[in-house]
Parts: sequence; structure tokens; C-alpha cells
Amino acid sequence: MSRNYYAVLGVSRDAGDDDIKKAFRRKAKQYHPDANPDDASAEARFKEVNEAYEVLSDEEKRSAYDRFGPNWRQYQTVNGDNPFSGSGEAPYNDMSDIFETFFGGAGGGRGGFHTRADFPRAGRHIEQDVRISLREAYEGTQRVVSKDGRDITVRIPRGAASGTKVRLAGEGHPGYQGGSAGHLYLVVQVADDPQFERTGDDLMVDVKVDAMTAMLGGEAEVPTLARPLRTKIRAGTQTGQKLRLTGKGMPKLRKGDEFGDLYARVVITVPTALNADQRERAEALRDSLSQLP
Repeated sequence: MSRNYYAVLGVSRDAGDDDIKKAFRRKAKQYHPDANPDDASAEARFKEVNEAYEVLSDEEKRSAYDRFGPNWRQYQTVNGDNPFSGSGEAPYNDMSDIFETFFGGAGGGRGGFHTRADFPRAGRHIEQDVRISLREAYEGTQRVVSKDGRDITVRIPRGAASGTKVRLAGEGHPGYQGGSAGHLYLVVQVADDPQFERTGDDLMVDVKVDAMTAMLGGEAEVPTLARPLRTKIRAGTQTGQKLRLTGKGMPKLRKGDEFGDLYARVVITVPTALNADQRERAEALRDSLSQLP
């Protein structure tokens, strides 16, 4: 493919890995054959997007492409070693010069030289999304992945977040000529939770506090992903105020017993119906409070 890989994905040359991945997913979804039946041009674009991502998501391939442009593959040598490191220009005229340097012209292949296909190559990695709930991310969970007719049980560690990768070594594409197989990476996607909001390892949850408790002080129950807790409400608490419960957030990924924090966001509630006596008392209190400076 002669097109600019960065242009294919619609990213700048200094784009980070996350930007490249997001762009790839967006483009792949746009041009996927299932979403564009009978559209040959979309299928062609889909292949271009996949090829561009294969190169730009691989540090070594991207480095070679950035240095040598569309002909970068010609300058890749055995096992991905780069004979041009430290120089911006290739010191060889053609591929035979490269093989001459490495092998002295001995062996088989075109012109008496070995070709790249004669040597072992590692298989490509595979990435596959796996969706879990926030509670599963809190507790840790498992998923069963089918691969070549086999069911593989995979443990997803607690504290996993969207983008966390779980590696299955050797379960990617097979290698070539005895090369090692690639890896299969499960890319975790944590679904939004209807009750808790997650930011990193911290959680946010709304807590209802009645108007009198907010005014006079008291306690309120705060839900957590483990169990409900009671927390102190200070007199004069305002709606929207956040109460911090240290260490009651998400477990930190692969950090033992460390946890983030939980923030309880106060939502002040008022009764929707009062009897005559209650209303009279409430009005008296309102009138009294209105006299305060």
C-alpha cells in the first residue's frame, strides 16, 4: 500500500498509542464489510485501515516506516534488527548489499543470498475486546475464550479498567519457519455502572440526605461496592458537597490491598407531602430562620 499510514487513520505523525488505537477502532467500524455490504471500496478501505494500524501500533515497524517511508519493508532485516540505527540514511544500495554484509553471499536464494522468508519469524499478536461490569472489575472475574477449538479460562484481575490488557502467551498467530507464536491480548472494556461513577481508582456515588439532617447534622448510609457504610453528616451540609471515604474505592490493579477513595455526593431531599401540623411547624421554623443575619 503506497498511501500514507497516518493519513489512512487520520492522525498526526506524533500521535500517541492511544490516539492511534482510537482512530483505528473508529475507522474499522466505519468501513467494516458487515456495515457496508456489497461496497467494494469500503472493503478496500477496511484493509488499508488494518494495514496502517498493524504498522503504526508496532514500535519497531512504525520506527522503520517513519525513517524509510513506503519502502520501509525493504529495510527490515532478519528478526527485526535494524542495521541503520544511528544514521538517517541507509548505507546500502539494495537488498543484496544487506545480505552480503550479514552472510557474505553464502547460502541459497536469489543471487546466492538468503531471503527473509528463509528465516524464522514470530507470529503476529491478536487483540480481542472483553466486556465486564464494574462489580466484576472490583472483585476480579473470569472469561472463557475459544481458540482453535479449545476453551481457555482467563482470569481478569481485580482493579482492571478499560484498556487493561490480559496476555495469553503463544495464543496469537503461529510463527513462520519455526518462529514463536504471537500472543493473544484480551483488552478489557468496563461497562458504565448505573450507580457508581469511576475515575481511575476512585468512585463517586450520590447519597440522599434529608433536609433536617443536612441542617442539624447526623448520619447517612453510603453504598459501596463491598457493603453499605454509615458516615457522619455535619450540620450545615449543602447539596453537591462531597464526603471522602478513604480506601473505599476501586482496588488498585496489581497493587495488593491498595484501594482508591469513594466520594459520596450529597443530594438533599425534602418531603413531598406534609400534614397540617407538620406544615405549621415547618412554616414556623422557616419564619424563624428568615430572621437570621
